[in-house]
Amino acid sequence: MAAKSSSLLRRALLYVPASSPRMLTKSLGLRSDNITYDLEDSVTPKAKPEARKALREHLRSLPARPQSVSELAVRINAVSTPYALDDLTSLAPLPNLDAIVIPKVNSASDLTFATDALRHLAPERHAGGDGSNPVKLIALIESAQAIMNLREICAASPYLSGLIFAAEDFALDLSITRTPSLSEFLYARSAIATAARAYNLPSTIDLVCTSYKGDEGIRRLEEECAGGKAMGFNGKQCIHPSQVETVQRLFAPEEKEVEWAVRIVIADEKAAQAGRGAWTLDGAMIDAPVVGKARVIVTKAEACGLDVNAIREKWKDQEPE
Repeated sequence: MAAKSSSLLRRALLYVPASSPRMLTKSLGLRSDNITYDLEDSVTPKAKPEARKALREHLRSLPARPQSVSELAVRINAVSTPYALDDLTSLAPLPNLDAIVIPKVNSASDLTFATDALRHLAPERHAGGDGSNPVKLIALIESAQAIMNLREICAASPYLSGLIFAAEDFALDLSITRTPSLSEFLYARSAIATAARAYNLPSTIDLVCTSYKGDEGIRRLEEECAGGKAMGFNGKQCIHPSQVETVQRLFAPEEKEVEWAVRIVIADEKAAQAGRGAWTLDGAMIDAPVVGKARVIVTKAEACGLDVNAIREKWKDQEPE
């Protein structure tokens, strides 16, 4: 299993149709952890060559990634289609492309195909190279077969850095209906989040919220974000720019959570100096796993742009109890 970067931040993954020149231009002014240009579902078969060409020119024209975007990606067509290799050939070598989303990953062979293509088409961006600008793969999990093959999928490629759950295609595969409770996806979502953690993949991206208009759309989005975060997902797909702020805010650590974590870290540093392996805080026992969780929260808070230094200053006198 290849080592993956734990600092990668993908809270919101926003899809932008690659077939729309207006949206390609507009995307440069959007603010999101990830923008994924879509060559798959949003582009008809007849329009795919032109959309691919337009996207290549768009990415080539960028002097650098926009400061408001942490990662630029493209969702290519499934490797079972005649379009995937052309997508990879045209786009993979571009230095401004950070990641490639592979749809309909049913088995390890889908990622093996993409990995072999990348090694041939962009050897300078090899995942095991100098590490200066490696391209990453993100796998879309969309079927019952994929859920059964998660172990092999997660171990299939050193380029792999995350899993995405595609609820609508999964519902189609199982002939089930999506409901507001999302209970019909409980097993699949839990399996994906668990597999990603077991194989040290930094990103686990939850299903799309199809409601995004008005107060009801915001409420539904907030509920889905809270539910996904509680299950172990650390990001969510977005189909409209209006969803991004909510997703990035709710998948970032909460202020009280960060404050708790900072207190733990400060107290643990002092406990370590005193040779104490376990201690208490606010009447609760603190041991190595709790400290580890606190450090992860602090690291994520820093990556999300929260003022951790100010919180550390506030609690600089915290002592282990």
